[in-house]
Amino acid sequence: MVRKLLAGAGVVVLLAGCGGVGSGGDTGGAATLTTMGFGLGDEIATTRADLAGKAIAPATVKVGGGAFDAQQFLAAVASHTPPDLVYLDRQLLGTYAARGTLEPLTGCIANQHIDVGQYRPAALRETTLDGTVYGIPEFYDNRVLLVNDDAVAAAGLTPQDLAPADRAKLSAAAQKLTTRTNGTLSRIGFDPKIPEFLPLWARANGVRMLSDDGRTAHLDDPRLADALTYAKSLIDAQGGWGAVKAFRDSFDFFGEKNPFRQGQLAATLMDDWYLNVLADYSPDVRVSAAPFTDGAGAPIDWVTGSAWVIPAGSTHKDQACAWIKTMTDAPTWVAAAKARAGKRQATGKAFTGVYTGNRVADQEIFGSLGQLRDRPAFDAAVRTVLKAQDSAFTMPASPAGSEFKTAWQNAVNRVLSGEQQPAEALRQAQQEAQRALDAAVARR
Repeated sequence: MVRKLLAGAGVVVLLAGCGGVGSGGDTGGAATLTTMGFGLGDEIATTRADLAGKAIAPATVKVGGGAFDAQQFLAAVASHTPPDLVYLDRQLLGTYAARGTLEPLTGCIANQHIDVGQYRPAALRETTLDGTVYGIPEFYDNRVLLVNDDAVAAAGLTPQDLAPADRAKLSAAAQKLTTRTNGTLSRIGFDPKIPEFLPLWARANGVRMLSDDGRTAHLDDPRLADALTYAKSLIDAQGGWGAVKAFRDSFDFFGEKNPFRQGQLAATLMDDWYLNVLADYSPDVRVSAAPFTDGAGAPIDWVTGSAWVIPAGSTHKDQACAWIKTMTDAPTWVAAAKARAGKRQATGKAFTGVYTGNRVADQEIFGSLGQLRDRPAFDAAVRTVLKAQDSAFTMPASPAGSEFKTAWQNAVNRVLSGEQQPAEALRQAQQEAQRALDAAVARR
């Protein structure tokens, strides 16, 4: 499929759905760049891609879509046909930087006069390994507690009954909110979102899963086993992992029959962007947000996101750098936010903002565009997310970031499946992760 984007006096062609892996070569004398891990799914993507395409004209970009695929990427690198642009999870970036497969962006930043001061420091640290920047951050995903107010009220509870600081109270509320119909789970009372959000539970128990230099794992800390034991107990009390996962997998998370509207979910830990989903498909849903906290009630916000990187073997590095600069620049984000705000306004729906790795962009987006006075529930939820950013933490960049993430996620999955107890699973994960970290450091 060919997507033509009118950009001023010229026409920039973005080739979508064409694979996007491997060198794009030249077409009629103009370079064709390829991407991996990025798609043109909505106006936030297309508006920015339009502007980025304009910045590199007459070059064109072949947008492959789909998620980042490690095996496919490494195979392309090995065959000397890597994509020109890669969009990947910032937690994984260090692994590929340490292997020499990513281009240091020192020259890119200097040549394109990229103002790195506009990016959120925490997000930029995720893309910086041993003092060298390898990626430019995109979104800034915050995690908060989302509560289905109608479901909670119907059970005679309040959102305060789900405060994470009081574990006994949270467990009781989760069980009371859980419902079954004819013996089958019909509403999850509280979803702790593991394995995905284990770092959040870890920090609540005082554990830094990875040292600040990204080289030492702390997965065998007894406090982490305690946190995992508790999170699993919430799932066990609601029917066990098999029942909870099967029911959760049946949700229409991104549609009109989402679990909040259908009453299938009373409360969960969730990324900030889900407010946008609810505002689009269920604008009248009664939802509230609260920060996740430690046992003393101190707020905690685990932040991650994606980043743009340039493979070391890219044949169009200058154009790739110009693309990255434009995609993540403050004016580009604001233009995309305006496009979404206009679309929502035209349909009478709320615009809940766009949380980016660019603090300058966010100041304008939430200062002038994100006005929700007529939607008090969403307004309060957005303000909760913005406040949560004051307590944000990120996982340090690591030369074995991908292997580290795989180790702890596999450990949680073994616990959930009943294969191992938390302490045993995390001891194994510690050994696996530290071996990978030591090997990566040795290669450096």
